[in-house]
Amino acid sequence: MNVAMRNARPAAPARASCGRRAVVVKAVSTPEKAGTVNVARNENFGKLRAGYLFPEIARRRKAHQEKNPDAKIISLGIGDTTEPLPPYIANAMAQAAAGLATREGYSGYGAEQGQGALREAVASTFYSGLRTADEIFISDGSKCDIARIQMMFGSKPTVAVQDPSYPVYVDTSVMMGMTGDHNGTGFDGIEYMVCNPDNSFFPDLSKAKRTDIIFFCSPNNPTGAAATRAQLTELVAFAKRNGSILVYDAAYALYISNPDCPKTIYEIPGAEEVALETCSFSKYAGFTGVRLGWTVVPKALKYADGTPVHTDWNRVMTTCFNGASNIVQAGGLACLQPEGLKEMKAMIEFYKENARILKATFLEMGFKVYGGDDAPYIWVGFPGKPSWDVFAEILERCNIVTTPGSGFGPAGEGFVRASAFGSRENILEAVRRFKEAYGTRN
Repeated sequence: MNVAMRNARPAAPARASCGRRAVVVKAVSTPEKAGTVNVARNENFGKLRAGYLFPEIARRRKAHQEKNPDAKIISLGIGDTTEPLPPYIANAMAQAAAGLATREGYSGYGAEQGQGALREAVASTFYSGLRTADEIFISDGSKCDIARIQMMFGSKPTVAVQDPSYPVYVDTSVMMGMTGDHNGTGFDGIEYMVCNPDNSFFPDLSKAKRTDIIFFCSPNNPTGAAATRAQLTELVAFAKRNGSILVYDAAYALYISNPDCPKTIYEIPGAEEVALETCSFSKYAGFTGVRLGWTVVPKALKYADGTPVHTDWNRVMTTCFNGASNIVQAGGLACLQPEGLKEMKAMIEFYKENARILKATFLEMGFKVYGGDDAPYIWVGFPGKPSWDVFAEILERCNIVTTPGSGFGPAGEGFVRASAFGSRENILEAVRRFKEAYGTRN
């Protein structure tokens, strides 16, 4: 081949003589996907407007600390115990842990429902003559049990809650798909049973709609109000009349001083046919980090088709839970021995005294104050002020963390919750700061 031939450009292709126009095909880029997989998110999580209440408080506290690095912040926010574990109870767990290092003391998996001795002790200590040990299920705490209870019920039941109340009841209902969207005040599909000073923090049940599930906490978190025997009798009758299941949260029952306020729903005749009860060692023995609680499911409680709820709860626990730590259960058993009960009651009394100090302070300053007598929480009114604004104001002026009432429900707007869980030194310093910042109100 000569040079001329090598350098010659190839001739352009002949155009078609039929008159058709050439078609130019352009590649279309595929939009870049946001995720790494093709799995849709559970749409119910998208309904939750913000993070869970207490992590949000922690975030704002952290931001304040970064802005004011020298500030000594006192937390009266999340209800977290602060005092060391009582010696008798702690020693029982230490001995159980040491025993696991021996051939004779080692144990592996235990019964998912809890050790027999502990179930018996819970039944005899808190439910003597009311419930039996095989109706007690030991767990890693009430919060976890509430989530498992929701899983057992599924997404179809309708739900009612006290308003205000512990946010786990609402948030788990949303996650399960029991609700509609947030409407700017609360979630569609949830029956908010308003509890405020006008009704002595007990809902007007004559105005409440029928729901499948009713969450009720006494003493109430956050208001500190404990329901009376007459009120709980009305509540049980309401559940029976409507064929509803009552999920009764008794996490603060031992803080009750008023003899007219039952420490368990099973003091009310007939409650075993409509109610299950959850409770915890967290606020009794300082087990917030240790983790131990229980749920009571009476065998008399039956679904519409006659199936005992006990049967399904047993299936949930044996399928989704491997049992509470054997070390922790040794601590729980120690709590219910004479020496352990003495230590546990002393710890409760310590926090109750903190509550009395805080309540007296707010009353002295002229605030409207509720709770603090039968519960470790003080519910303080700031009429006309958004709760988060009050939270921010107290944090800015006093370097004290509280909990905004609106985080517990629409009816909590205009209030903040102060927790009595703290060292005596911190409680007294908080009192000094409150008085300095707010003085006496007319």
